[in-house]
Amino acid sequence: MIIVTGGSGQLGRDIVERLLKRVDSARVAVSVRDPRKVDDLSKRGVRVRKADFNDASSLRAAFEGASQVLLVSSNARAFGGDPVAQHRTAIDAARDAGARRILYTSHQAASPTSAFGPARDHATTEGLLAASNLPFTSLRNGFYANTVSRLLGDAAKTGELKAPADGKVSWTAHADLAEAAALILANEGSFDGRVTLTASEAIDLAEVAAIASELAGRAIKRVTISDEEYAAAMAARGMAEGAARVSLAIFTASRAGEFAKVDPPLEKLLGRKPKSVRELLASAKST
Repeated sequence: MIIVTGGSGQLGRDIVERLLKRVDSARVAVSVRDPRKVDDLSKRGVRVRKADFNDASSLRAAFEGASQVLLVSSNARAFGGDPVAQHRTAIDAARDAGARRILYTSHQAASPTSAFGPARDHATTEGLLAASNLPFTSLRNGFYANTVSRLLGDAAKTGELKAPADGKVSWTAHADLAEAAALILANEGSFDGRVTLTASEAIDLAEVAAIASELAGRAIKRVTISDEEYAAAMAARGMAEGAARVSLAIFTASRAGEFAKVDPPLEKLLGRKPKSVRELLASAKST
């Protein structure tokens, strides 16, 4: 049985939907904190079990009968939690349940020296996977492209995209990453160890502003502000301190080139070019 954690979240749910196009629903299970959110999956034959990364016993029960377990990484850091501790609990539970392989949604910049806190957490988790003595696949996903819309904010109205100095980022669509994960799950063992999955291009915010200008039919200027100004703006919007630190670190790490890498495996898996930022913004504009 293939078990996906976080089956009610954006990425987890998207992976499950694509997986169901490739394998029988009786082979698919999800673990979620609130089963009511995926009641429709249960009606379609998917096994649904309540589990929490902070509760080892619930995870062991949810992972019962697992052949593969996909751990969709926790974002607890943004809320003051400890994602590494949660991942350790989930890895132990998967091993105890007899899983043959653990898959994990990591990050392209995973490194113990990254300026981006979540990337350090991913690197530590990859170390835990290696120490588990189980075959594992770490999906080093490109930076999620939905962040671009958040960075743009109301730029189409104000005519300005205000943000700290940045570097190029290979922004990658959730849908493309979900498709790749489903393909890898459906073909167990097709990737072993670490694999980087990114879009085919890397662009900076000046290029994002140029694309947004074309789509909006008006000039959007890229305005560089200081890290301190950005932090103050986030605080004024009511963003939690932990989330604000993570958000600011995006710029620190991108300036160091941590997100600029472009790798071919995603394009090869999909059999096409991954969605570009232009395509994604144009699609969002038309909906």
